[in-house]
Amino acid sequence: MSLPEPAAPSPHRAALKGRCPKCGEGRLYAGYLKLAPKCGSCGLDLTAYDQADGPAVFVMFIVGFLVVIPALAVELAYRPPYWIHAALWLPWTVAWALALLRPIKSWMVAQQFVHNAAEASFKE
Repeated sequence: MSLPEPAAPSPHRAALKGRCPKCGEGRLYAGYLKLAPKCGSCGLDLTAYDQADGPAVFVMFIVGFLVVIPALAVELAYRPPYWIHAALWLPWTVAWALALLRPIKSWMVAQQFVHNAAEASFKE
């Protein structure tokens, strides 16, 4: 009697944990934002997954909403000096950007893996 094979891990869940979207085991990153050249567990070539500026664009839009709306609320309610705004919102902006950039980049790698995304090639 053979045991059933375990189900493949969710590539999205694995990528958001910083793991390979194929096997869910190997590390996705070699640094904070630098993708590893390949998965140490299954050998998946990670150099093919290029997100370009996509993660940064998503982070800018999300952080923009998370910072601008409270900043406007504080301005309208208290009218603090500009240095107070800088002291409040600059660290808030940097913290949110650093917290969101890696998970969004990982999610985009998972999307490319799931949909077999590749660079366009035109054949004549």
